[in-house]
Amino acid sequence: MNEIIRLDGVERSYGQPSVLACAGVSLSIDQGELVAVVGPSGSGKSTLLNLIGTLDRPTAGSATIAGVDVQRMSDAELSALRAYRIGFVFQQFHLAEGVAALDIVADGMLYSGVPRAERRRRARLALERVGLGHRTGHKPNQLSGGERQRVAIARAVVGDPVLLLADEPTGNLDSESGASVVALLRELNSSGTTVVVITHDAELAAVFPRRIAVRDGRVISDSCANKRETAQSEEHAA
Repeated sequence: MNEIIRLDGVERSYGQPSVLACAGVSLSIDQGELVAVVGPSGSGKSTLLNLIGTLDRPTAGSATIAGVDVQRMSDAELSALRAYRIGFVFQQFHLAEGVAALDIVADGMLYSGVPRAERRRRARLALERVGLGHRTGHKPNQLSGGERQRVAIARAVVGDPVLLLADEPTGNLDSESGASVVALLRELNSSGTTVVVITHDAELAAVFPRRIAVRDGRVISDSCANKRETAQSEEHAA
């Protein structure tokens, strides 16, 4: 497997006096993984998402995302990386009121240089992919919470990113809608997209094949750590 995320001793501090929100995190995530990062409020998981998503830079350590050393890139280069390689889904759907779902999703490629007609064609395909091909003309106030989150996911994946980052994607949904969103994330992952979900919900995290627990800005457990250590030991023995 190829690494799509690698963090080595990453720290992120804010303010004066400085507060350490990410305290020496080292981890790697391979292309095609489906991962939950779980921790209580204030644990540093959203800071970790911002670092992985190149929305923020480490104050110490190194972060390599989709083959790119974040510290060596300009802001413009990182913006291009996010536009073409990374999709974001948030707890608050961030859908423009009064705008049809098709145009909301098409706007996910607004800065990609793709012509408007092609953006709309791809947006229609993305909405069909998330089961909303029959809702392309509906506006956010005409959609349920689960449908609004599906529109947000369609917007995130319309450009075929290699990495999808979801911050509390089921936080504002009832259990049934939340389960359908998780099923959709699994489906996207099975088609090749690396998916990382940030959540405070241990029950939700438990259904993911890999779980990374964070607290006080540190990784305190990783369900794949033992498997990786075993594989490395076997590799050295061979």
